[in-house]
Amino acid sequence: MFQKMDGGGKKFLTGLTSAQAAARLKIDGYNELPSQKKRGYAVIFLEMLKEPMLLLLAAAGLVYFLLGEPQDALMLSSFVVFVLGITFYQRHKTERAVEALRNLSSPRALVVRDGARRRVPGREVVIGDVIVLREGDRVPADAVILESANLMADESMLTGESVPVSKTAWDGVRDFAGETPGGDNLPFVYSGTLITRGRGLVRAAATAAATRMGMIGKSLDDINEEEPLLRKETGKLVGLFAAAGAFLCAAIVLYYGLANGDWLGGILYGLTVSMSMLPEEFPVVLMIFLALGAWRMSKKKVLTRNAAAIESLGAAEILCVDKTGTITLNQMRLQAISAGGETIDTGEYEEGQAVLADKFHFLLEYSLLASQTDPFDPLEKEIRRAGTSILSEGRLHADWKLIKEYPFSGNILALSHVWEAGDGDRYIVASKGAPESIADLCHFSDDQKKELAARMDPFFKKGLRVLAVAAARVAKSELPGHQHDFDFQFAGLLGFADPIRPSAPEAVRSCYRAGVRVCMITGDYPATATNIARRIGLENPDRCLTGDDLKKMDPGELARAIETVNIFARIAPEQKMVIVNAFKSKGKAIAMTGDGVNDAPALKAAHIGIAMGERGTDVAREAADLVLLNDDFSSIVQGIKTGRSIFDNLKKAIAYIFAVHIPIAGISFLPVVMGWPVVFYPAHIAFLELIIDPACSLVFEAEPESKNVMNRPPRDLKDPLFGRREMLVSLLQGLGVLAAVFILFQYTLASQRSDDEARAIVFTAIVFANVMLIVCNLSWSRISLSVLGDGNKALYWMLGTVALTLALVLSVPFLRQVFHFAPITFVDVALSFAVAFASLLWFEIFKLFRKS
Repeated sequence: MFQKMDGGGKKFLTGLTSAQAAARLKIDGYNELPSQKKRGYAVIFLEMLKEPMLLLLAAAGLVYFLLGEPQDALMLSSFVVFVLGITFYQRHKTERAVEALRNLSSPRALVVRDGARRRVPGREVVIGDVIVLREGDRVPADAVILESANLMADESMLTGESVPVSKTAWDGVRDFAGETPGGDNLPFVYSGTLITRGRGLVRAAATAAATRMGMIGKSLDDINEEEPLLRKETGKLVGLFAAAGAFLCAAIVLYYGLANGDWLGGILYGLTVSMSMLPEEFPVVLMIFLALGAWRMSKKKVLTRNAAAIESLGAAEILCVDKTGTITLNQMRLQAISAGGETIDTGEYEEGQAVLADKFHFLLEYSLLASQTDPFDPLEKEIRRAGTSILSEGRLHADWKLIKEYPFSGNILALSHVWEAGDGDRYIVASKGAPESIADLCHFSDDQKKELAARMDPFFKKGLRVLAVAAARVAKSELPGHQHDFDFQFAGLLGFADPIRPSAPEAVRSCYRAGVRVCMITGDYPATATNIARRIGLENPDRCLTGDDLKKMDPGELARAIETVNIFARIAPEQKMVIVNAFKSKGKAIAMTGDGVNDAPALKAAHIGIAMGERGTDVAREAADLVLLNDDFSSIVQGIKTGRSIFDNLKKAIAYIFAVHIPIAGISFLPVVMGWPVVFYPAHIAFLELIIDPACSLVFEAEPESKNVMNRPPRDLKDPLFGRREMLVSLLQGLGVLAAVFILFQYTLASQRSDDEARAIVFTAIVFANVMLIVCNLSWSRISLSVLGDGNKALYWMLGTVALTLALVLSVPFLRQVFHFAPITFVDVALSFAVAFASLLWFEIFKLFRKS
């Protein structure tokens, strides 16, 4: 099927016929992964309508409408529209960003069909297709290698390691299913990986979901995501308020009906009290806090796919990060070179601060000659960059002619270039490759090999990737058939490092100050991992667990080991899930970063999955909660800071809501029970809601984070959003306001003031107390005067709006009539202010003692 004979008896590949490919495509389907379908406007909108919190808002608005209060219904509906708008915008923006990342470029494949080469979309590649791979190609399917010449592939999306691995031709025996990606001299290539060097012919062995990438993607369906903690806790609070409102409503209906025989009046008053207890602020707070939090995060180059993850990130206790590209730049740099028994760092020579010895010039010169003139391979790119910055023009040999290239062959992981240098009778030969292969080409003795190993040991301890270089001269008439037949002389060693991100050490220190433990998970060698760990300041850098160690451990042993180990090296993709689940089993909040397909299951299993936007795969991005658009580790620290600030401000807002509903409900409930004039009608509650809702959603959300937000340990996941301490303080605040206002109400009635005058005075006191509750709860450690100077613009707008609106309600006759008010004096307003201030003075004193 695949081979024919030409006239000289030589075999050549014909591949499948078009008919065979079409039949196979019909059986197996397109070569594409089942991905998240693009969501249209209608789908996004319907998903939002399923949100329980939003349904509660709509239901509350309907209750107001059925009660015959269209103004109140319209007010609540405006909040529904606002929340819908901002949430829809954020979700649609996220969909567009992810779709753009997904469709950056759909790879096309060069296949052999009907004996001829043709370009086809990657999704049309089928099992059995013969595919031509060249430098820079994206592999369209898992395949076995039929022919290769210097073929190398970057398999970092599957292994996590960016250093390309060499490939060799398949012997027809080695089992494709039994091998895993990574490691040199494998006769297989994998879908989605990148060819960085050479060329080859391969035959597709697996497509779509059957590829390594597809199998990892399918495993995501087996992972159950947990319900966001905030949704659980706010659901409990909503249930608490709803139960309290229903109880008070029933109590008033029964009492008023039995005491006065006016069941209709009892129902109306009961509904009024129930309306004062409706917890519509909770969904407003939660949804707006998270939506605005996602907007703020997007300005810091962090895309939010799951808004609840922002707050969860603030509770993260352990941050598991990938080394390559997250801690490091994923850009190989020539850091050290060794020749003639001497090793130097290259940095000062690139900057022109020192003169390079001739033996090092020779080493760099021949490393350039053994590389492509226009390389794609990252190591060769770096050799050319460093060589051209250090060597003089005369040592670059731009006028030399490449005569022949000797590719990798068998176990020789080295390649050689033969150059013609002018009119001489000898060729210049430069070779570069694995140190053991170069030692073989140089015909090293056992003692020389031991000496070479000792020379390489400092490189390995620094976590460097090592290449060796050799040089030879040969007569033009004597080019051998194999590079092993040259008389090579050893030139030296090149040591490459993936530089750490400049922001990484400070980001790690910030995590430690915030009580967040940082763990590094990598597929690289332990020596490299521990070296990087020391440089960025990880704790316990000398303790390291490898993938082999994990295989030998039972769950109990692993649980004990991870208490002190922060470095995990030579970790296979499936073992990342084992590590994440081990941390989760100990009740820890885990944030996990990753970019490859191999990271996707762990990203989804972690409490917070963080994918890389620049170099991340579609599968990883779709499994993650957050996407770092700039791949910067420090952005995670900013995310932790934002998450903690959101949670702090959310607690303040919940405390305020709890406190403010006590005097509102009490002043609605008690006069009815005691047979006094009714204070609140639906219009009054609607006015107060105009203060409560914007205050708890916008004012508290805009409050700047506290100075110590990143200098304290993360909260325990078991700690409630609104605990007993917060509930007690809010209860005391609410009861204090209720007691003060109730005494004021008694005083006004005892002073022979009319019912409308008493209502206006008490209402004014409630409004003042409401505003003071806002300011008091913005900080539980600083006095209110200090809080007012924080620059919270939303607070200033709210204070000005409330003052203006209250002045209009008290002074405009039409509005006084709507609110059932009578004119009151400036002294009455001052008295209301004094009563409100006195009701919360104790809390300001409490702050002073708490601070001291």
